[in-house]
Amino acid sequence: MASNVEEGFTSDEMFFRAGDGTSQYPCPTCSTPFVKVEELCTHLTDDPQCNAVPIPHALRQPAGPGEERMGRYHTKSGSIYGFQRPNTFERMKAHDYESAREHNVYYPFSGREEWELAKFLIENLNQGQISRFLKLLWVKTRQQPTFKTAPQLLTFMDALPKGPQWHCTTIETDGYVTTHPVHLIWRDALEVTKHIFGNPIFANDMEFDPYEIFVDGEREYGEWMSSSRAHDIQACIIFYDELPRGATIVPIVLASDKTPVTRHTGGLEMHPTFLTIANIRSDIRMKATAHAWSCIAYMPIPQFICNPEFSSLLQARVWHRCMDIVCVNLKEAAAVGASMVDPLGLLRYGFTPLVAYTADLPEQQMVSCRIDPWKVQEFQEAAKASHLSGVQLPFWRDWRFADPAIFLAPELLHTCHKFFFDHILKWCKEVVGADELDTRFRSQHKRIGTRHFGQGVSHVSQMTGREHRDIQRTIVPTIAGVVDPDFVRAVRAMVDFIYKAQAPTFTPTSIADMTSSLQEFHEFKHTILRAEARRGTSGPIEHFEIPKLELLASFARAIPQLGSIIQFTADCKNPFEHTSHQRATFTQQVVRLLDWEETARQFDLYALLRSNDMSLNNLIVNEFDEVVDMDPMLGWIMRVAPEELSRFQGPRPIRNHFLKGLLSEDSRVAFHITVSSDHTNKTAPFLARLYQLPDFPLTLRSFIESVNPTLATRFQNRLLNVWNKFRIQLHSTLRPRLIMPSQQVQAYPPSTNYPHGNCDAVLLQMHSEGEEGENLAQVRMVFGLSKKGPPLPAELDQIFLYVQLFEVVARPQDDVGVMMFRVKRRFVTGPDGTQVRVGMIIPLLDVTHAIELIPVYGDRANRAVDSSTFPSSQLCYYATVQLPTWLHMQRQVMLQPFKLPLLRKPNPKLVPALKQVVQTPESPPTSTLELDNDDNGDNDDEEGKVGADPSFDCVFNADVDALVATTRQYD
Repeated sequence: MASNVEEGFTSDEMFFRAGDGTSQYPCPTCSTPFVKVEELCTHLTDDPQCNAVPIPHALRQPAGPGEERMGRYHTKSGSIYGFQRPNTFERMKAHDYESAREHNVYYPFSGREEWELAKFLIENLNQGQISRFLKLLWVKTRQQPTFKTAPQLLTFMDALPKGPQWHCTTIETDGYVTTHPVHLIWRDALEVTKHIFGNPIFANDMEFDPYEIFVDGEREYGEWMSSSRAHDIQACIIFYDELPRGATIVPIVLASDKTPVTRHTGGLEMHPTFLTIANIRSDIRMKATAHAWSCIAYMPIPQFICNPEFSSLLQARVWHRCMDIVCVNLKEAAAVGASMVDPLGLLRYGFTPLVAYTADLPEQQMVSCRIDPWKVQEFQEAAKASHLSGVQLPFWRDWRFADPAIFLAPELLHTCHKFFFDHILKWCKEVVGADELDTRFRSQHKRIGTRHFGQGVSHVSQMTGREHRDIQRTIVPTIAGVVDPDFVRAVRAMVDFIYKAQAPTFTPTSIADMTSSLQEFHEFKHTILRAEARRGTSGPIEHFEIPKLELLASFARAIPQLGSIIQFTADCKNPFEHTSHQRATFTQQVVRLLDWEETARQFDLYALLRSNDMSLNNLIVNEFDEVVDMDPMLGWIMRVAPEELSRFQGPRPIRNHFLKGLLSEDSRVAFHITVSSDHTNKTAPFLARLYQLPDFPLTLRSFIESVNPTLATRFQNRLLNVWNKFRIQLHSTLRPRLIMPSQQVQAYPPSTNYPHGNCDAVLLQMHSEGEEGENLAQVRMVFGLSKKGPPLPAELDQIFLYVQLFEVVARPQDDVGVMMFRVKRRFVTGPDGTQVRVGMIIPLLDVTHAIELIPVYGDRANRAVDSSTFPSSQLCYYATVQLPTWLHMQRQVMLQPFKLPLLRKPNPKLVPALKQVVQTPESPPTSTLELDNDDNGDNDDEEGKVGADPSFDCVFNADVDALVATTRQYD
């Protein structure tokens, strides 16, 4: 093994094999070997010299069934040079008013109550509203706060401990006149970096050492520290000089986005720049509520009085000059290093390379200077001829390790989702027609947890990233049947590429799979031009010269160098809400608000810890039984002062139904129903009328007999409790110890708004005789036998579902354009020759996933149908299987469908009951079920494969966090 170790990983002691009890787990600080991971965790927590390294989540990930998972740290990184140094919170003790806070932690406020009032006013009201509040008679007739006016409150806020100081620098533009003075409002980026690096809130989510993960022999890329670039910088493989042994990389991630302000400020634009560090786990720093990003500057956007052709060039030069000012100390630290204190008060020797800059395409071009002395006209002409920007002094020119070809990271929001919205969706509108496309989206089933486009999509001019993804989930089946199959295939290939690009981890195999989807799009994109879907103001466009489309080709190269793409975002929030409309001081107002909000948020936690005599160090807790992804600040408070948790705002924690809910037989799925039922102690005939299920009483009787024939007569007439919904919760596929948010499955009875009921569909793992295997079914009722009466036997003392089944009639390879399974509703012939829906009763625990049904349209959607008529038997549907997040990303599951049985026969024990039922005649529609992206393999059983009825077609497909169902007419 030692002969295969790369430079920087020269010690076999740093190697471990996850899940192998005979292997050794060395301490990354002192190299002491341990046989068990739990022993290593105890050592890291208890030993004061080794508790500085929280184990990265990638190294804590257990190996899957039959999977070999290995990892190793870099041996020359992350040394500790001192102990008990002040972290970000402890440095607050050095504030000017610390002596007053020895007696009153909340000084200059009188106490906790007044501080909470002040914090509420600052966060929710502007100065005028605060003044009006303080003048209310209700306030004046009670104990008044120490501050009497809004300016006095702001003075109090300025007396609190603050983070890095803001500066204002005037930028001189010698020889060029601007309409207004050019002011740069900024903070020292190195001070901001140290502030974030030492924040104890992130103590359990920091990474200090490059590491490598191998899954079945393939390198896995996820966090930046797992990327090849991290190893290259630490080992200096591609540079002539070498980092000192024990140096800690503090990877700098910058982001900016020019933002127009539309609050009556005369067309003012702001250009904020944000900074974070890639030491913080990407799941944390991606969340706005974690506040892992800090604003370092508001870049000026000067208006030059000159030829308009030169204005953008001069603005770009000013921008790079401003970035030089802001980042000068960061560049020095990248070259020679700087002392930094981590969240646990340990001194490290940090180097600050620029590893990623996320922005939209125009800003990336400005940063890279790919369109480039002060004879502007002559210089610009020469620069344009070479496709240069005209900036002769880019800010990154003297930043060690900075390479714009690497640090300009692909960005999903602008590169992928905006490309889909600006191009793919428009092409679909052109070919399908705006009215037809809107009709199809309006008629789709309303399901909790996904956006329903009740007004269609053609009128929407702006969308959130989540809305982009909701459209991408269903666009392929929505357009199928009305456009050229090769057109559908091109769209499906691009959607697949976007889905796969959002994976949190990659291997060379999954990168190749992602690239193959892009290649498939290019292979069939000619059908888009043939359909004249790509159009401009002067008519059809006969080429694909789209910059964002070209950028997609860089993803495969960027992932090994930077890690997963999803961790880099330019979607930064700006605090514009509580400002006035004065253009001249607008930027200053925003900066002051940002400063007050940061101060209040930091001081609130600091004061809580001080007032309760708690440590300002957030001790490392490597919880290997971790099940929920919690906000780091709330997690800290929950450990040390759970009774104070309600004081702090944060994302609502995911409720863990695995603790108290119902569990499937293999404990991989949890279910939750409310304690109180929606219908209590009802008879089976009453429920049959309420739900319009005339066969339900006989089906229930047959089911009880099949479960326990000796007790059938005793419990056949038992009253029933019924619920309108239940929740299902799964584990994450890539982090099996982490649970995902629960999904709600509806089973509402028919009503005025929903004549056929409002019912969702599910995927079942059948265990009853004659029904083994996976099945797709629609949930019509959720019920349980009433506790009122004699005790129920164990087999009847549980929650049951009354479901109506679908059956598979075609496989993905039968339609390579859509690549989905097709299913149809299951019917049996009644005694009078009519077709009757197959209904059956199953335990709730047989459910494995949630499914969404979407109408199938064919050439033209039925205008008389809307989402409220679902599920009418005259309609066709697509279905969406809600699989664990990123299921198809990790193991190429998009190519491996579920093992769904083909045309399974109904349980023979239920057929006699069904034949006694005479229902309203229904034509037996055929549906098509498409389950792209699962790892259960294909079903080779061809028994019972028959032609599909063209009146009912259902398909469903998978995306990043859901298999998306789509519908099309079957020819």
